[in-house]
Amino acid sequence: MDRNFDYIIIGAGSAGCVMANRLSENEKDTVLILEAGGKDKNFFIHMPSGYSQIVPTKSNLNYGYETEPEPTTNNRKLYWPRGRVWGGSSSINAMVYIRGNSYDYDLWRQQGNTGWSYEDVLPYFKKAESFQGEGDEEFHGFDGPLSVKKSSRKDDLLLDVFLEAGEQAGFPLTDDFNGKEQEGFSRYEHTMKDTRLGPRRWSSAKAYLHPVLKRKNLSTETNVQVNKIIFEGKKAVGVEYSKNGQIFTCKSNKEVVISAGAINSPQILMNSGIGDAQELNKHGINVVHELKGVGKNLQDHYGVLNSFYSTQPVTLHRSAGLLNTGLSGMKYLFFGTGDAAYPPTSAGAFFKSSPDKDIPDTQLHFTSIQTPDLHGREGIDKNHGFTAVIYICRPQSRGHIALKSSNPSDEPLMYPNYLSEEQDMIDTRNALRETRRVFLQKAFDPYRGDQTKPGKDIDVDDDAQLDDWIRQTGETLYHPVGTCKMGDDDLAVVNTNLQVHGIQGLRVVDASIMPTLIGGNTNAPTIMIAEKAADSIRQLHT
Repeated sequence: MDRNFDYIIIGAGSAGCVMANRLSENEKDTVLILEAGGKDKNFFIHMPSGYSQIVPTKSNLNYGYETEPEPTTNNRKLYWPRGRVWGGSSSINAMVYIRGNSYDYDLWRQQGNTGWSYEDVLPYFKKAESFQGEGDEEFHGFDGPLSVKKSSRKDDLLLDVFLEAGEQAGFPLTDDFNGKEQEGFSRYEHTMKDTRLGPRRWSSAKAYLHPVLKRKNLSTETNVQVNKIIFEGKKAVGVEYSKNGQIFTCKSNKEVVISAGAINSPQILMNSGIGDAQELNKHGINVVHELKGVGKNLQDHYGVLNSFYSTQPVTLHRSAGLLNTGLSGMKYLFFGTGDAAYPPTSAGAFFKSSPDKDIPDTQLHFTSIQTPDLHGREGIDKNHGFTAVIYICRPQSRGHIALKSSNPSDEPLMYPNYLSEEQDMIDTRNALRETRRVFLQKAFDPYRGDQTKPGKDIDVDDDAQLDDWIRQTGETLYHPVGTCKMGDDDLAVVNTNLQVHGIQGLRVVDASIMPTLIGGNTNAPTIMIAEKAADSIRQLHT
């Protein structure tokens, strides 16, 4: 072994940065964190609107994966952006801070995951958070590392129009999506912080990793390729990784923690000999321990757009185009103000796609701009407009991650299997129609032009036409989870302490451990999971 550490953490993303911070609090413990990407130095990471400059393109900051073609989505290869940098996807996401519904965590507990009810996890959400803005104070933390700010934007006229239209459509308003009542229309909370230079993204790296980089017991490595976990029998004892054409091995005295995300964590396990034996044998990988669930149980939010042109020039299109975007960036750079100082979506909603739902099953992200596609890969429409991104919160469809080969540098194969369950299509169809009903309310009358998504050639009241459009145009909303699920069933990979079943000294700590997808964005829950796991690890090794 080249070096020796008490803990080795694989992945400096949303969860890994938390683990690095918390596990190095004890100065007697040495910690190494390995990251496939580089440091978060890029200017666009820290600029709130910089999301639009990073997400559309595969780069050194963004894995830019593509799924395998599947018939349920008209055999398209779907684009999956994922962060490859300090902070992981928390450094390139839209910064929306959503915990999910209390039902989601109570469901985990009902499935046998003791210690993961909403009552159990709420203290860890609060521990992580430093909240600013109007909300239900008893549900928030105010002195944690993660800065969370409620949107108070005043220069985007259609935000309040959207909320008014939701109320006119018969939906409630809510003060706080993360408070007493998730259901309703409201402003979002974001992982942002006001600084002397203006608003800044507050990623997991900014919140947890940067403040502790001077700790003598914490080491970091960037731009590495983790090849495999090293085992002695059924015990993880180290990690092999490559950097600059050389292979290195590091020993772990206590634990190896995989925090590489829902795509890369199962890939690393499989490359290390943990997974479905049939899958591993196919690639000539020696089986260390068989766990059939590794890479299975993949869940993700599949989003579609409902958008209209605006009859008035009151939208964020004012900052679109090469010249206007440049001017907006300069205004932010020198004064910390303007459209670049805000995230892409400041308002949204949680509602029921049909009256027979017990809890909200639909989430909307509203933005005052007309986008030809969900990721912005086709640029911005030349005309003013507004859009809602729509997805159902708890899809029933399940996909999987598989290896392309035994080469750890090969991207894995991704089969999300969207819309394979009929109920997912029914709910998505209903959610789109309900969203359109909001946009047709009186509040939007002064601004609403022609509908552009779905286009004029789609009859939204015709199930067959609408379903085909949904299959043809939907995209990921960046929330893959579940591929190393927590539980005690045949597909479970980790136990309730996130220890890999049948293996000593190895845990998975990230969104891949979620048994089921939560109702909302997944960054905040991933940080909570890491805070809780860090407590579990420290209690074991005290």
